[in-house]
Amino acid sequence: MGWQRWLRRRGRYELPEGWEEIVATRVRHWHLLDDDERARLTDLMVRLLRDKSWEAAHGFELTDEMRLTIASQACLLILELDYDYYRNVRSILVHPTTMTLTGQRRGPVSGVVDDSPLPILGQAQDRRWPLVVAWDAARRDARHPERGHNVVFHEFAHKLDMLDDVIDGTPPLPDDASQQRWVEVCTAHYEALRDGRGGHLLRDYAGVNPGEFFAVATEVFFDRPVELQEHKRDLYEVLQAFYRQDPAARALRAAHPEASRGD
Repeated sequence: MGWQRWLRRRGRYELPEGWEEIVATRVRHWHLLDDDERARLTDLMVRLLRDKSWEAAHGFELTDEMRLTIASQACLLILELDYDYYRNVRSILVHPTTMTLTGQRRGPVSGVVDDSPLPILGQAQDRRWPLVVAWDAARRDARHPERGHNVVFHEFAHKLDMLDDVIDGTPPLPDDASQQRWVEVCTAHYEALRDGRGGHLLRDYAGVNPGEFFAVATEVFFDRPVELQEHKRDLYEVLQAFYRQDPAARALRAAHPEASRGD
């Protein structure tokens, strides 16, 4: 990472040559954005690549393709928010593939611990630890949003949830009314999921706890927004209010460009 430290000392960072082709080829969401959104996303990418420590797992080489693919997806979440929302992201650690957690951890039921090996695609802990992403999953998810799974969205959503130092599935909201509506809507869908009434859009993992519910809902909000809006409109609306984005409208505009031109 010596090249990055060299650039930091000069207070600047330049995206590598051919960066836009890399992102356009590997990240489907890039094609849904208009020119203004792409410009602002690029600015956020520059800051995330410049300011954070990017590391590779032992024996793994970190490439421009990896950094750009992960950074572009991470920055999409804060496109209409503020770069400071990632203030607790200090480093991003990229593994080649699925990792296995060992040792004791909290189980799915309060007061219970679990020590069985757990395969994971990513991990987000408090500010002392790096945000971890499996590269093969990040690459696959970037190309196939129709699956509704995105490890980068998931782990960076956890960092948004952690901004108040509490992992409770509630990111920073502007006022009490917004928070009350958020809790009301998300609790209803979370409980329905745990009771087996959640439908097909949110996978079962969203029922582990409220933090995982928010992270999984974020994946679906950006990757399958039209379906989420159709089948869970109130959930779509609270996510839309937080992220200040309308990905369903963005997806429909891209699918029917002639309508947006007024033809």
